[in-house]
Amino acid sequence: VLQNLSQTPILKELLKEAKIPGTTIKIESPELCMFCCFSFKQEPQLIKLDQPGPLTLAMHQFVTEMQETKQGVVTPKELFAQVCKKAIRFKGYQQQDSHELLRYLLDGMRAEE
Repeated sequence: VLQNLSQTPILKELLKEAKIPGTTIKIESPELCMFCCFSFKQEPQLIKLDQPGPLTLAMHQFVTEMQETKQGVVTPKELFAQVCKKAIRFKGYQQQDSHELLRYLLDGMRAEE
């Protein structure tokens, strides 16, 4: 899940922008609907970002390390600690469903907006 998220271009850009409080970002919808046969264009959304929360900062740090590391090994300790604070079920290192991790991670970052 984390490797896939670290390679998601829009998420990488948003995390980079979220690092700077008070930044306004523009999110444009895709012109082509993947589930239908016609094109449409919606007005872009302008969102002013507040101070990023600890989970968002940890995700930014992780994605940055994934992109910049020369060693090939990245340990998401801080990100894992922040996820555990939001969802106690992940504490203890038991096996968990990757979909649940994705949901808690994205929901947790969205709640920090």
